Amino acid sequence: MGKQTKVLALVAHDNMKRDLAEWVDWNSRKLSRHHLVCTGTTGKMVEQTLRDHKEEHEAEDEPKPELRITLLKSGPLGGDQQLGSLIADGKIHALIFFWDPMSAQPHDVDVKALLRLATLYNVPTAINRSSADCLISSPLFEDDEYKPVVKDYKAYVERVLK
Repeated sequence: MGKQTKVLALVAHDNMKRDLAEWVDWNSRKLSRHHLVCTGTTGKMVEQTLRDHKEEHEAEDEPKPELRITLLKSGPLGGDQQLGSLIADGKIHALIFFWDPMSAQPHDVDVKALLRLATLYNVPTAINRSSADCLISSPLFEDDEYKPVVKDYKAYVERVLK
């Protein structure tokens, strides 16, 4: 098993940003080794949390990787769509999306489309703190040889339309 860098998408609805910030804080060492892709203000919050940890641990002997965070647009302004495109292009290894089950979102259709693409392309997806813990603590998460099986949609793409 290796330590290959993965591209992780981190997303949180407004009412869930505090939960995600606490989760990032708790998992900062593991997350800072990977390239993170975040939507909107979630990305700014994640970046600040990880930078604070980087400064805290400066005295430790282990080398600190440079933070790699790609900030997309806010979800309602197209960030969900940008992230969906990255998933469809095979550029996202895991999606951690703390969504708010108690509040309707103005971009619910985009959220549904994002989760549909993650499912379609078999991207490991966590939707809350406990599933995110399980995802990043799995031995498969650190295994360079593990590749999720993606269904072959060739027959669908090449079908004859009448």
